[in-house]
Amino acid sequence: MTFTAALNVLKNQSLPTLVQEELERMIMEGRLLPGEQLREVALSALLGVSRGPIREAFRGLEEKGLVSPVKNCGVFVRKLDLVEADQIYEVRETLEALIGDKVARRIDADGIAQLRDIVDKMSDAVAAADINRYTALNFTYHDALARLSGNPKLHATYQRLVAELSLFRRHTYIHDETSMALSLAEHRAILEAVVARDPAKVAGLLRAHVGDSRARLHQVLDTSRQSTEQP
Repeated sequence: MTFTAALNVLKNQSLPTLVQEELERMIMEGRLLPGEQLREVALSALLGVSRGPIREAFRGLEEKGLVSPVKNCGVFVRKLDLVEADQIYEVRETLEALIGDKVARRIDADGIAQLRDIVDKMSDAVAAADINRYTALNFTYHDALARLSGNPKLHATYQRLVAELSLFRRHTYIHDETSMALSLAEHRAILEAVVARDPAKVAGLLRAHVGDSRARLHQVLDTSRQSTEQP
C-alpha cells in the first residue's frame, strides 16, 4: 500500500505512526540522507499533513535512533558513528543466528514463498542497479526472517537494532559496485538453507553474512577516507 492509500484508510494506525513509517522508509531508501535537516514545512507539504504529526513522528524517529534534534537548529537525520555501527553488528550476529535457527525449524510453504518473492525482487533490483530498491528489499528480507521466527519479542528487538544500520547500509552499495551482487548471492544461499530445513547452516550463513556486511562497510569507509586524504 502506498503512503497516499494508507493515509486515506487510517484503519488501525494513527496519522503520526503512518508519517513516522513513511519518513523511516525515506531514510532507509536514501531519500533522506545522514546529516540532512528535516524541515517540518517541506515535509508537511510533501506528505499532505499538518506539522503536528510531523513533530510527533520526529519524536518516534529519535527514539529509534534515526534522527537527532539540535538545539536552535532543528532535527537532522542522524550520522551513525562507526564504533556504534560495530557494536550493533556484534549484537546482530547473535540475533541473526538465533532467528535463522528458529526459522529453519518452523518455516512453512507460505513462508518460503514470501522469501523467494523478496529474493526475486532483489535480483531485479541488482539487474537494474537500483540501490534504493535493493536497500529497501534487503531490510524487508531480514525483517521477514525475524517475523517468521515466530517470536514477536525477537522480531521487535531485531527491528529496533537494525533501524540504525540503515544510516550506513546504502553507503556500502553506492561506493562498491560489486557489493549488491555479493549480497544477493549470500541471500540466495541463506534461502536455500532455509528450504533445506537446516538450522545450523542457516544460523551459520546468517552470522557470516552479518560479518561480511560489516567487513564491506569497513572496506568502503577505509577506501573513501584514503581517497579524501590523497593530495
